[in-house]
Amino acid sequence: MSINEKYINVFADITSRAAIATIPFIGKKNKKAADKAAVDKMRDDLNKIDMNGKIVIGEGELDKAPMLYIGEKLGNNSGPDFDIAVDPLEGTNFAANNLPGALSVIAIAEKNNLFNAPETYMSKIAINTNQKGIVDIDFSTKKNIENLSDFLNKDTKNITACILDRPRHRKIIDELKNLKVKIKLITDGDVSGALLVSDKKYNIDIFLGIGGGPEGVLAASALDSFGCYFQGRFIFDNNDSISRAKLMGISDFNKKYELEDMVKGDSIFCATGITTGDLVSGVKKKGNKYITETLITHKSTKLNKILIKEDTIKLD
Repeated sequence: MSINEKYINVFADITSRAAIATIPFIGKKNKKAADKAAVDKMRDDLNKIDMNGKIVIGEGELDKAPMLYIGEKLGNNSGPDFDIAVDPLEGTNFAANNLPGALSVIAIAEKNNLFNAPETYMSKIAINTNQKGIVDIDFSTKKNIENLSDFLNKDTKNITACILDRPRHRKIIDELKNLKVKIKLITDGDVSGALLVSDKKYNIDIFLGIGGGPEGVLAASALDSFGCYFQGRFIFDNNDSISRAKLMGISDFNKKYELEDMVKGDSIFCATGITTGDLVSGVKKKGNKYITETLITHKSTKLNKILIKEDTIKLD
């Protein structure tokens, strides 16, 4: 079954208005206040939708931030049953410091079709083809790059990789440098980082490294619509993360998850820019109106587009 197209604009409104709600806190060095504004607005608006929604991927569990928590029921108890994944403010540091790349993100699928991801880290890899076997998180960095180079018919020095700038990635970054690969380092925002493989205009051939598990499923929802390849493996390195995974029904702690494991059936993905980044422009004010840009994908209609909206929402 497919999700009714009418919900595309409904959920685009959700992320657009959550993005606008953060504006009083942009550059104010208070990431929790900005996050809370996005969360509160998103929760309020989601509860007005004709649906029986359930949060399967929430935000804030690790850093005790405001939460749309896993298991939370949303909607007005009429209409279809939806699984919902949210990151009301991806890139809290970007918003707090008025840096590029903050987003408000949501993904929707029919009930039981969106993977219930634990709040833990995930090894990830993504490229702009749905062909399997070219890259794999179990391959060496060298093998992944050389395989991709052969597939794209490009010299390794013309391959561009995107990776989070973290000490844990030092070995991978050094290997990429030895292979003469071009590197785009990002400081946060690995949903948007993964999505840079979705279109040649971003000039990113591969996204790899370790980032948030929930963010991996959010990215997978969009990449599925773009016909990209994404693979991930959750990292359970302490008793607490293992216990949470068991509660979510995960028993194979070494499983490699493909796109079809994370997103089944139809899905809608919306990401609205808060501060201007690679994917979309940030919120702009024009008179008494706010103008937003939202990246939208809808799998069943093969939709992927940028939607520009105007809103007269009043901020406190």
